Amino acid sequence: MTVALKKMDLGDAACRDVACCQCAAYELSLCRTTADAGLSTTALDRVVHTVPARRIVCRSRDLSEVVPIVCDGWAASTVTLSGGGKQILSFILPGDMVSTALLFEAPSQLVVEAITDVRYRLFNRVQLKAAVFKNPSVFETLSKAWIEEKARSDQLVVGLGRRSADERIAQLILGLKDRLERRGMVQGGKFDFPLRQHHIADAMGLTPVHVSKVLSEFRRSGLIELSERSLSILNLSRLEQIASLR
Repeated sequence: MTVALKKMDLGDAACRDVACCQCAAYELSLCRTTADAGLSTTALDRVVHTVPARRIVCRSRDLSEVVPIVCDGWAASTVTLSGGGKQILSFILPGDMVSTALLFEAPSQLVVEAITDVRYRLFNRVQLKAAVFKNPSVFETLSKAWIEEKARSDQLVVGLGRRSADERIAQLILGLKDRLERRGMVQGGKFDFPLRQHHIADAMGLTPVHVSKVLSEFRRSGLIELSERSLSILNLSRLEQIASLR
C-alpha cells in the first residue's frame, strides 16, 4: 500500500526556486530547466512530498497523469517477479525523473521504493510534454536524461549477461560515483552509499552472500572503504580496471 504523504506547500514560484536551489542536483534537474523556460508553477509541483525509507514512493497506477522528480534522497525502480524475487532496474538519485518513459506513459508493473527518506515533486505530464516541444532547453534536458537512462539500462543488460560479479559491482560503484560527482556530492572519493547488500544483489542479479564476498575482497584489497552509510574509493585506477575487464 502506498504510504500516506506529508506535504509542504512552498508558496509562489520565487519561493519554490529558493527551495530548489538548495537541491544538490538543481543545475542538472528538470526543475531548473522548467524555471528557466518560464513555465508557471502549479498547485501540483509547488508541493514537496516526503516518503520515509523502505516505503513505496509510487506504483505504475499512481502515474497516469504525473511525472515524479526526486528532490532529495535515494530510491529504486523495481519489478517484482512471479516467484517473489525482485529486480532493481535503476537507482534514482536527487534530480532524477523516476523514469523518462513517464513523459509518454506509465511503465507497467513499475514500483518505486525509497531507500532513504525521499522528497519529490510531481509534474503534470500533459504540461511537461507540451513544454518539451515548445522549449529547446527542456527538450535538451529530457533528451540527456533519456540517453543516460538508456546507457545505464544497456550496461545492466551487459553486466547480467556477460560480466562477473566483481566486474558488475565495480561498475555499479563507479557509475554511482560519477552520477553523484556531477551533483557535487563526492568529496575526496567519498560519497553517501546507503545501499545494503540486498539492494546490490537485486540490481546485479546476485545473492546477498555473493555481494558480501565481493565487497569484503574489495576492502581487503584496499580498493574501497565501506562504512554504515558511506563509501570511499581508495584505488580508483584498479577499480576502473576491474570494471573494464570485459
